[in-house]
Order: sequence, then structure tokens, then C-alpha cells
Amino acid sequence: MADQAPDAPALGSVRAAERAAAGPDPGAAPAAQDRAVASAVPDRATLRLALVVGGLVLAVLLGFGLGRIDGGGDAMATGRTDSALADHTHAPGLGAHSHGADQDAAAEAGGLAVSRDGYTLTPLNAEFTAGQAGELRFRIQDEQRRPVTRFAVVHDKPMHLIVVRRDLSGYQHLHPTMAEDGTWSVPLTLPSPGVWRAYADFTALAADGRQTATTLGVDLVAPGDYLPRELPTPATTSTVDGFTVEYRGVPQPGLTVPVSFRITGADGGSPELERYLGAYGHLVALREGDLGYLHVHPDAELVDGAVRFWLTAPGPGRYRLYLDFATGGAVRTAEFTVSVP
Repeated sequence: MADQAPDAPALGSVRAAERAAAGPDPGAAPAAQDRAVASAVPDRATLRLALVVGGLVLAVLLGFGLGRIDGGGDAMATGRTDSALADHTHAPGLGAHSHGADQDAAAEAGGLAVSRDGYTLTPLNAEFTAGQAGELRFRIQDEQRRPVTRFAVVHDKPMHLIVVRRDLSGYQHLHPTMAEDGTWSVPLTLPSPGVWRAYADFTALAADGRQTATTLGVDLVAPGDYLPRELPTPATTSTVDGFTVEYRGVPQPGLTVPVSFRITGADGGSPELERYLGAYGHLVALREGDLGYLHVHPDAELVDGAVRFWLTAPGPGRYRLYLDFATGGAVRTAEFTVSVP
């Protein structure tokens, strides 16, 4: 007797089982609990919008805060750094002209290099016999090694030459003359043996009219027994040819501050100062050690009878100040040692 097939399930129960295995119908409405969960989770578009808005708000707040921090620099106007004038400082209103790009560092000293700002100081002779009259000859060359022949007249002269021994003694301020081929020459005597530093302070004129003020330095030598002199201790008064010069001021690294000099005669009265190089005084400061150079000029007029300068010290250390002033047709130099903390 053949086997009989098992009884088939009812059609309704088969369809119910299929629905249970397949899960809920996508088209059916969710249960109450499912609706609560779905409403608590934002969709992706809402999240993106919230992130964008939050980022914009944060950027605005940060920009406002940074702007307030950067905007506070003008609060200390008296402590401004004028690095472009670091090695060639002028009083307000005296002969403005552009300076080399590498003077952007704050209060950079000049005269430390033979080449700078695209110009080179080339001496044609550098050895002298101590105590004997000689002549210094040199050229200023451009980046193509061509002699420069166009210079601006600054403080009555196209070239200022400062010569001093490396122990800061024997200061001389000279004004060379230039030949047509660009060769400068000046009588020069190095009074004692040793290594001397010569500074050429000038403003070159480019073909397009651009002016570049710079100071170049080179060593000269006078063979013989070198006996260095100790730098005099700091003092606020100096005497020269019967005149007493009183110094007042507190130089600070990187800050432009006023310094003044009051001159009295042997009788205690104020002598009649004459203009020298277009002003009532001329000041050079040299730093002990590396002989960093600072060339300063005063206010156009006397201030309460004193010659006032605006000085930016290149850095801390001891400096030797050389003040040139003119009375009775003669130029005299008063020297000071100043300590900058």
C-alpha cells in the first residue's frame, strides 16, 4: 500500500508564517515606540546644517578675540621700534629716505659688514704707517662690481667716513671727495699702531631714483706694537678744549629715546653753537666688542639750549658716544661711555 503524503497546512497559516519570517512590512506604519526613537535622532541634513552654523559662530568669536589681542600694540607708543633707521637715525623732520631691506630686524647695528644692501666697500689701500700722513682710497661697488658714482647729499655731504681704533680710541670724522670714476679719497693719519675700523656712511642713488642709505665697514691696519686702552668708565660729563659737555639720557635696546647734550664754556656761560653738517651737533655711537655702528642726528633746533638726539641702541652693552659740535669756527668732539642694560 503506497505511502500517503502528509496533510498540507491551511493557506492562511502559510501566509502568516511567511510574514513573520520576512519581518514587518516596509510600507506599514511604525509602532508607537519606533516613532519615539525616530523623532529623537536628527537626520543627516539637520546634522550638516548644525555643524556649519556652529563652525561659523566659532570662527567669528576667534577672529574677534585675536583682533583684540593684535590691536593692543599701539598702547605703548613711546616704546616703538624703528628698525629701518637702526644704524642711521634721524630726528623727526630731518631728511627722510629709504633704507635697505635687511634692516628690518629690530635695532640692527650697522658697519659690521663690507657688503650690504647690494653695495660693497672696496678699499684700494688698507695699510698705513702709524703717525705718518697718508691717504685712504676706496670705491663703492654695486652687485655687478661696477663703481657707484651717484650719491645723495645727506647732512651737507655725500659721504661720511668715520675712523676709530678697535679699542674705540682715536675717533676721526672725515669727508672724502669722489673722482669721476667713482674713486673716493681722503687724507688719513692713523696716530698709533693697531687695527682700525673705517665706516662709510652714505646714501646711494639708483638709476630709477631710488635711494638706499647704508653703512659699510672695513678694517685698516697700522703695523707696530699695539697697546689697547681701557674704555673709560661711564660718566655724564666730558671736557674738551675748555668746554664742559653734560649728557642726559637713558638709552634702551630697541627703543627710540631722547638723549641731550648741554655745552658750557670755561666761564660757565652758554657758548654760541654754530651749525655743523646742517645741525647743531653730530653724534656717532659705537658698541664695545663688535664695533656696531649707530649714526644719529639731532632735532633741527636746540631744545632748552641743549642739543637733543633721538637714539635707538642696537642692543645691550657699553657704547662710546662721540659728539661733534662747532663753536668759533672750530669743530670739537666730546666723548662719553654709556652702559645700556
